[in-house]
Amino acid sequence: MSPGRTKKRRLKDDLPEWSHGTITMALRSAMTAFQMFGLEASLDEMDRLGRIFAATPVNRKQLRRCRNRIAFAFPEWDEDRVEHVARGVWGHLFQLGAEMLYTPRLLSIDNWVRHVSFGKASEAFAEVLANRPVVLITGHFGNWELLGYALSVMGVPVHAVYRPLDLKPLDRWIRDVREKRGMKLVDKFGAVRELPLAMDRGALPAFVADQNAGDRGLFVPFFGRLTSTYKSVGMLAMQKNAAIICGSGVRSPRRGPDGVDLLHDHAKGRWTDTLGYRLDIHDVITPKDWADQPDPLFYITARYRWSIEKMVRTAPEQYFWMHRVWKSRPRHERLRRPFPENLKRKLLDLPWMDEAGVEQIVDQSARDTAELDRLGGDRLE
Repeated sequence: MSPGRTKKRRLKDDLPEWSHGTITMALRSAMTAFQMFGLEASLDEMDRLGRIFAATPVNRKQLRRCRNRIAFAFPEWDEDRVEHVARGVWGHLFQLGAEMLYTPRLLSIDNWVRHVSFGKASEAFAEVLANRPVVLITGHFGNWELLGYALSVMGVPVHAVYRPLDLKPLDRWIRDVREKRGMKLVDKFGAVRELPLAMDRGALPAFVADQNAGDRGLFVPFFGRLTSTYKSVGMLAMQKNAAIICGSGVRSPRRGPDGVDLLHDHAKGRWTDTLGYRLDIHDVITPKDWADQPDPLFYITARYRWSIEKMVRTAPEQYFWMHRVWKSRPRHERLRRPFPENLKRKLLDLPWMDEAGVEQIVDQSARDTAELDRLGGDRLE
């Protein structure tokens, strides 16, 4: 731990162990009672409650940070649109809570087609069906749990990396719910050892890989700003010569207030209590794509982060903007040094980047360095 930095407190630090079971039972009872209202009514009410909560005094700081990040990512938006999307983030978050309760009951091998549909996915399925090594990637966007869950229902051996919950009884229950249809959960703290072995047995590891990776991550562009990103995804893909499929599960933006699910082309009339999600594939990164790159790991990491940016742009209100994704800063900013020439060359080597885009990142890096000076530290909000 760095000098001057305090250890982050976790829920289990504040609650005695004897209370964990009681709290878990209370939460499960409340969730069970909540299911009496039906999915559609629950989603409408949770969206309303989430938007109300977003504007409460207790959430003032988080909402402000959320607004600031959205405004940065979409500088062309006016204040009203930023505010609407920011509050919608909490509406979406509350809806996810309701959907988590219904998913095991609604999604099965017999009826998954009623609740989810696939966008353009032929290339991705070709990789899976060819029995070649594959790594699945998504972000905290849409319903990231649904993506792995739906594939597991269809018989794909998904191994999802996750962080165990602080309340052990609740964690056991969540694991049981998620693994009910065949998805296996892998503790993030043992994933480095377990996943390569699982891939040898034909498993598909799945990562939610958009959070801040700290000072040791690779800094690649995300909405025009350098962002610390996990190296482990690219390292695993290179080790196993695996393709990386970047996908998402997005709640249908076309679902109308009358309940008619326009997401599914074959839907007729009113389908009640449907999840209404579309599973999209945003990119498939194959070994041949990075084979001739001067820095394959940087290329893979930058490309999957770019894919996450593309998925967020399709429905910004379904992304977790409350995450401090730009908190950690690259070494040259922390040391107040000029932008490194070797990093600029790496950015220019990326096929989707041009000189104007790289200069935008360089200019933003200079502004971030100035902001660190103003804050007197090495972290952004």
